[in-house]
Amino acid sequence: MIRHYAMISSIMATAGMAVPAFGSGPSESARPAPRASEVVLVSSTPAGQDAPVETMGDDAGLRAWVKEFRPRALQENIDPDVFDRALDTVSYDPEVIRRDRNQSEFTKTIWDYLDTATSDLRVQNGQKALAQWQRTLEDIEAKYGVEKEIVTAIWGLESAYGSFRGGDSVLSSLATLAYDARRAEFFEGELIDALRILQAGDTDAEQLRGSWAGAMGHTQFMPSSFHAHAVDWDGDGRRDIWGDNPGDALASTAAYLKHFGWTEGQPWGVEVALPEGFDYLLADREVTKTPAEWAALGVTARDGSAVADHGPASVLLPAGAQGAAFMIFPNFEVIERYNTADAYVIGVGHLADRIGGAEEFQQDWPREDRALSFDERIELQTLLTKAGFDTQKIDAKIGPLTVNAVRSFQQAEGIAPDGYASPRLLERLRKE
Repeated sequence: MIRHYAMISSIMATAGMAVPAFGSGPSESARPAPRASEVVLVSSTPAGQDAPVETMGDDAGLRAWVKEFRPRALQENIDPDVFDRALDTVSYDPEVIRRDRNQSEFTKTIWDYLDTATSDLRVQNGQKALAQWQRTLEDIEAKYGVEKEIVTAIWGLESAYGSFRGGDSVLSSLATLAYDARRAEFFEGELIDALRILQAGDTDAEQLRGSWAGAMGHTQFMPSSFHAHAVDWDGDGRRDIWGDNPGDALASTAAYLKHFGWTEGQPWGVEVALPEGFDYLLADREVTKTPAEWAALGVTARDGSAVADHGPASVLLPAGAQGAAFMIFPNFEVIERYNTADAYVIGVGHLADRIGGAEEFQQDWPREDRALSFDERIELQTLLTKAGFDTQKIDAKIGPLTVNAVRSFQQAEGIAPDGYASPRLLERLRKE
């Protein structure tokens, strides 16, 4: 399963889960980290302080690793000259390791994230970018069946419409992460795919720049995603996602979404109103109904009308019963293939809608809440399990298993079982 890892995280951003914090400046990417399957490094570092890096290396160690890695790369049909030229000057970057280790410590609530991701400035800049590249985006939409607003929104969240594409050496970043033991196999594969990009002549080593974790270009493709899905839109013989012309990157993004099943004309989701007495156990990704069936249960569009029938849909409550509710369609899952965090998918969808002229969400969020820290999420899982509501893992990931445990606890306590892991819920658990 090919995924983008511009900001790889060990946090699972599901309903009620905080997402990693990012800068709010208009030139910064608003991508939250996707869920990753790796084991979380449990830390007791106080919030706001950097955790120590468990494993550090140096340039000498990296050089030795490059020498040892060379035969493996050549077995993958990397030309020896390409390998030597590309990796001769890579250097060990301890900042990459520090950032890789400490991602789980810094969090935002979904509403704080969306305030940045779908700000008025980002919407206005998106409308300007769409107008500037309208012909290209319309042609891409005609070829791939992916709406121009969706492609533009991904562009906006990944690189602020091309203004923040990343300046780190992809080769040094990937070599550093591959040399590090924590996720060596994954990053070795990405490094080999980066070498394939050079070997194919799509760009050169100097231009191969991106995020600290190796994501590249206008829409932040990892090398493996580039290798599988990038296209030469302008027909110049190169798949150039790094240059000032975003055509190849935007087309590659549309090709990526199309490959994973994008349905033209289907919304990602629609904000809905829930009836009084709604059964919150139905707000589950595994529960799908037609919009008509949801309407029969009182779930309607915000204006009270039935949601148009775009196929089977689920109800999503990313911040519990007190926040906005959404009826989500299969295209939601397609955007998840780009980044699995619910906040990111909602951010892309809502930004696309607003670029197209839609209004902001009508329901506000429980803004009195704050995000649970890493240590608090560990405590939450520990207390739930101790109380007989087993989360299966104590890993700080508020994923489906923990959400189900939260629901079970809420049912036992006579609380609306919305699965929302809030500070209030943690306080209640502490009193048990």
